[in-house]
Parts: sequence; structure tokens; C-alpha cells
Amino acid sequence: MVVLVKTLQVILALSVLILVHELGHFLWAKLFHIRVDKFFLFFDIGGGKLFSTKSRWFTKLCPKAAAWETEYGIGWLPLGGYCKIAGMIDESLDTESLNQDPQPWEFRSHPAWQRLLVMAGGVVNNLLFAILAFILILDIWGDAYLRNEGNAIYVNELAYEMGFRNGDRILRLDDYVPEDFLNLQVDLARRDVRKATVLRGTDTLDIYIDQSRIGDVLNSPGMFELALPFVVDTIPAGTPNAGKAFHGDRIVSVDGKPVAYLQDARLLFAEHAGGEVSVGIARGADTLQTLLQVDTTGRVGVYTVPPDYERLEYSFLQAIPAGFHLTFSTVGGYLQDLRLVATPRTEAYKSVGSFIAIGQVFPAEWDWYRFMSLLALLSIMLGVMNLLPIPALDGGHIVICLYEIVTGRKPGDKFVMAAQMVGMVLLVLLMLLAFGNDIGRLLR
Repeated sequence: MVVLVKTLQVILALSVLILVHELGHFLWAKLFHIRVDKFFLFFDIGGGKLFSTKSRWFTKLCPKAAAWETEYGIGWLPLGGYCKIAGMIDESLDTESLNQDPQPWEFRSHPAWQRLLVMAGGVVNNLLFAILAFILILDIWGDAYLRNEGNAIYVNELAYEMGFRNGDRILRLDDYVPEDFLNLQVDLARRDVRKATVLRGTDTLDIYIDQSRIGDVLNSPGMFELALPFVVDTIPAGTPNAGKAFHGDRIVSVDGKPVAYLQDARLLFAEHAGGEVSVGIARGADTLQTLLQVDTTGRVGVYTVPPDYERLEYSFLQAIPAGFHLTFSTVGGYLQDLRLVATPRTEAYKSVGSFIAIGQVFPAEWDWYRFMSLLALLSIMLGVMNLLPIPALDGGHIVICLYEIVTGRKPGDKFVMAAQMVGMVLLVLLMLLAFGNDIGRLLR
């Protein structure tokens, strides 16, 4: 059931984003009276179509559809979508129309500035969609973040090897003072950090970062968890441990071993799964001993006091500038990620993922807040990726248009066709890398 829910979310999200992107090309083409031959969600390779406005049953149902110049449809291969613009060399590599004289309604017959706007339309739509999504998110749910100031880290193996310790408080990353605790690992990777300054007990220490480990940072989730003291919030009535501890109690030892943080206790509880264990409880100035039942999964059924998140509420008017700011700060962060991917020494290319990786970030249950947030993020990623100056992507076509505007010379059709083929090869190699990374992660 979990796989089904995640799969449906991925298909819905990608379908929305593809339609938004291709609609950008479509609307600008129509504005300049450029004919659009096909507008498809998913690919109809080999002519396979789940739906088409040119199909016999649809034209019988809607006779006017037979006269529409654009065929609207859904292909069988859910790996994207496309808007086929007449007189344009695109990923279909269809050159039949290029062997004929240019027609006034073709893409190639229009001035470079108009072609530039047509090609940029998809990216513009993705950014506008992200802005709108973030505005709605901030207006409906607001925003929340965990302050870095005053909070300590609980480290995984990689962070320990790099010199961090449980209970450290990260004060600075080089000269940058981090504000959001949950972005510490991201900041460490994106900012090319050379030195982390931490507070350990009463001492301030510098930890020098080995740049060769940045690839490991990107591929090691949970480097810095929040180090949570094991302070009891509630124990549900009717459960085996009800009444054995109360709100505000702090568990300080398990099986005679001192416990500084909730994560320490979890490891010790796991050793007594299916049995019981003695715990020490600090209540005011007293320390008490009691036995807790541990279930077969290593849990004791105790709810802890949650972290203190900073919550921000927005009116609709306040959400508008905040939505713009959040969109463009996310764009900046994603550009930094791409810089890391393009730097071989960081080995960040190992973090590149495909549809499998996208599916893993969606929740197992439907959650509108998380769905909308991921939709906005994926829209930004799709827009930025398409701006890369690679032939076969929008960015490659934009570069060609800019070249023509600056020089006054239009590249030949053979050159554009060759560049398009090179771009297709590069995209296939990138897809193979992404699928390979995903499969490797699943195997590990």
C-alpha cells in the first residue's frame, strides 16, 4: 500500500509539473501565432497513445476536434511530456518540415527574440508555479524552523570521523552563523566549508573539514540529529508503562548506564527488546529507579517533550513577498547543489537520483503540506535543470537564440541537429547515472 501511495504521488506530481512546463512553451507559441502540432503528457513513442484528440472515438464525440491544428494527448511512456512546435528541431529529431520552404506559422520563420521567449516559457512557468505554491503554503500553514542557537547535535558515524561529537553546538561554519538547525548538513556541503567552530562543554573548538569528504556528506543522511534530552511528555493510559513516569521527568540512565540523550536510550532499549529494563528517572532533586517494559521493536511507549520550533504565521499579503523570497533562495541553493555535482572531487554526482529517488522523498500517507512543498521544490528543480546550456534542453535552445540576437547570424540546421543529438546522448548518460545511483543505494 505504501508503494502504491508513493507511486501515485510521484505520477501526479510529475504530471502537474510537465503540464505546467509545456504549457509555458505552448502559450508563448500561440501568442506569436506559431503552430503547435502536438501537446502531450508522457511520450507516445512508436505511436502508442492512451488518449488523443485525433482518435476516432473522440472526434465522433467532439467533431470540432478534427479541425484543431494541435493534437492533445497522453502517451504510454510516463517519463516526461512534450510540446511539438512546427518548424523546430526538438528531441523528436523530426526534420521532414525542414526540407520544405519555411512557412510563416513555423518556429524557424519567427525572429530570434520571439523564439527565445517561446523556449524560456517553460522555465518561467515552473518558477511562477513554485512562487504560487509557496505563497499558498505560507498562507495556509505558515512556516516553522528549528533554531540552531542553543541546540546540540547528535552525530552519525561520518560526523564522528570528521571530528564532531554528541552534544556539540555548532556556532559557525567558516564566517557563516547558521540559523536553521535542520540545514546544518546542507550548509556544510553547499558553502564549501573549511572550518566549523563548535562549543563542546565550556570549550570553543575548531574542526577543520576535509573537502574530500563532501561527497560523503551529501550521501550520508542524518549527520546532525537534534540531541534531545529524554524528558517525558506523556505515557498513554492503558499501555504497559502507564503511571511509571510523568510529565517533566527525565530518564538519566538505562540498565545502569548513563543516558545523556534520547538517542542513547533508544540504543539501550533495543538491547532489551521484548523484555524489561531498569531506568533511572530524575524528578526534581530526586533520582528514582523503576522498571519499563520494552516491546519487541525496542520501544517503551513514552512520548518525549517535542523540540521547540519557531513558528511563523503569514497573512495572504505577507505570504506574497515571502513566497518570492523562498522561491529564489531555493533556486540559489539548488544552483549550489549543481555546482557540487559538477565538481568531481566532491563526488556529489553520486547523489544524483532518478524517479526512484523522487518517490522515496514522498510520504507514505497523503499529506497536502508535504505534497505541495515537494511540488514547489520539484518545479524549481525542473526549471533550473532545463536552463542548463545543454542541447536538447531549453537552455541549449536559449543559447542558440541569444547567439543569433548578439551576432545577427543564425546557426545552420545541420549544426542545430548535430547539437541536438549530442544533447540527447548527454541526457541519456545522465539518466543512466541517476538510475545506477538509485539501484546502488537500494542494494546497499
